[in-house]
Formats: sequence, structure tokens, C-alpha cells
Amino acid sequence: MTEERQQEAEEQAEAAPATPSGPEPPPGDLEGWRARLKDEQEKAQAYLSNWQRAAADHQNFRRRVEQERSEVGRLANASFVINLLPLVDDLERALRTVDTRLVGLTWIDGIWLIYRKFQAVLEHAGVQEIAAEGLAFDPNVHEAVSEAPGDEGSVVSVVQKGYRLGDRVVRPAMVIVGKREAGDETREAGGETRDAGGETRDAGGEARDAGGETRDAGGETRDAGGQKEGQETRGDLTP
Repeated sequence: MTEERQQEAEEQAEAAPATPSGPEPPPGDLEGWRARLKDEQEKAQAYLSNWQRAAADHQNFRRRVEQERSEVGRLANASFVINLLPLVDDLERALRTVDTRLVGLTWIDGIWLIYRKFQAVLEHAGVQEIAAEGLAFDPNVHEAVSEAPGDEGSVVSVVQKGYRLGDRVVRPAMVIVGKREAGDETREAGGETRDAGGETRDAGGEARDAGGETRDAGGETRDAGGQKEGQETRGDLTP
């Protein structure tokens, strides 16, 4: 559509000078010359408007072509990276499982060299690894595959690395997300907490054993009536 408008404007600009301007007024006809001057000014303004419109359309066309070319290049790079990442994953898994007795052999060093070359190719293409382990889970760049005991909402471990190309995520990181266990601390309905010895501590800090007796801060044992063991109960004595 823009090309058609540009071609139209060029045709109008080319055809405009051939338009007859009409007979010239007599030398003494001032009003006729003024009308002629006004016609020529309007014609010049039309030429200028058509030229400006054609120039703007041409600039927009060039900008759009550059954007499309850049987008095609980015898509080609993204496709190349997506096809290359599985090879990098296989090399990483192979190198992680190498027996320590084989470290230092020539062919092992050759595999490491190939792996580093793959990394250099990815870096040259603008690919960056997505940080994940130990960070808060981000659904924009992370993909949770399971849960494990750990800090709530944090990434415990990485199953598969993720990568981004510029500001675009080409592959999210597959991670295991931490989840706090429900049995870390058991609290009863009345706010009492059971410790490792099986005693129950209430809100006042006193410990109740299985027999219902209460131990105060001094270690003395009180029965259900609140009296200390070993003391007799005395009523009112008359001298």
C-alpha cells in the first residue's frame, strides 16, 4: 500500500509541470496577475506536500524493511540455539559422569575442549544461562517440575539449565522448588507445643508430663491441684 502511494505521488509530481497554467493576463491586469500568482503558490504547495508525503513513506518503508530483516536474523539465531542446546546438555551429562580414574586422558580433554567451543559459540550468538539455583522461583524464566524439602518458594536444584537470547527466553530452566514440611513443628489447638521428650509446654512455659503433673521453673513437681509433692495439706488448726 505504501509503495502504491509513493508511486502515485511521484506520478502526480511528474505530471504536474505539464498542467497548463492558462493564458497569461494582460500586463496591466493587476488582479489577473494576483490570481495567477495565487494559483502558482497553491500548485507549489501541492508539489511540496506530495514530495514530503513520498519522502515520509519512503522512510517508513526503509525502517520497516530493517526491522523485518533484524527480526528474521533473531529468529534464525533462536532456531539455531534451540537445535544446539540438546547437544550441549548431552556433553554436560557425559562430562559429569566421567570416572575420576579417566581424568587427564587425552580423549577426555578433547571432549572438554569441544564442550568449551560449544559454549563459546553460544556466547558469541548472545546466549546467556538463566540463573536459578538458590534464587526465588520466577515463572517467567523457571519451569517447576517437582517439589522437595527446602525454603518455601526457592529453587532447590536445577534439572535442566535454561537459556535466554537477548531479552527473549529460548528455554526456561527446569527446576525443583522448595516446600516446607508440615511436620516441622506440631502445635496443638490450645497453643501447646510438644518437645522431644514427650512433655507438653503450655503458653506459660511450664512442662506437663504424661501423668498430668506440672513442673514449674524450679524443677518441682505439682499435682493437678497445684500443690507440691512431699508437703502435707493442712487445714485450720485450733490451738
